[in-house]
Parts: sequence; C-alpha cells; structure tokens
Amino acid sequence: MSRVPTALVAALSMGVAFAVAQGTGNRALGGVVLLAGAAWCAVRAWRPAGAARTVAVLAAGLVCFAGAHPLGHVIGAWPAVAVAALVLGAVTYALVDRPAARTVTA
Repeated sequence: MSRVPTALVAALSMGVAFAVAQGTGNRALGGVVLLAGAAWCAVRAWRPAGAARTVAVLAAGLVCFAGAHPLGHVIGAWPAVAVAALVLGAVTYALVDRPAARTVTA
C-alpha cells in the first residue's frame, strides 16, 4: 500500500473538522478533529521534512484556519474552508510531499 500524502490529510482535516463542528453544533469537537489531523501530519512530516518544514506547515495551517473565518464573511463558510484547505494542501505538498529534485549527470 502506498503512503498517504500528508497534503491530502492536511487539506481534508480542515474540511472534515468544519463539517463536524457545523454538523454537531459543537465547535470544540471540530477543533479536536483539526488538532488530530495536525498531529498526524506533524508526526508524519517530522522525519522526511525536518523540524523547520514541519513547523512551517503547522504555522500555515494556523494561518489558513484563522484566515478562513474573515474570508467566510465575504464568500461564505464552505467556500472559505475550501480555499483554506486548498492553500494548506498546496503548502504541505511543497514543503513535505514534493519529491526531491534529481540531478542529471552526463
């Protein structure tokens, strides 16, 4: 079985956390889901990406989470969560999942 991309889990955890918070009416429960996703990503990213990139991904997650709230007032809650999740997924891919560049020797 292939490795689950960290970027996919990062992006999905944001959407699932919002769905749980909205569906249950319990924002704290959504926060637990979001923290669980962040913890999974941090543990998964630590070894291959290193501490600095892992912290950068977690910081990006925090910025995306915080930014989705005011953006939601402009474009709606679900579109804002989708934008935040896409941005977080892209950042996570770039910092953690992207394959290392290979050098070509002649």
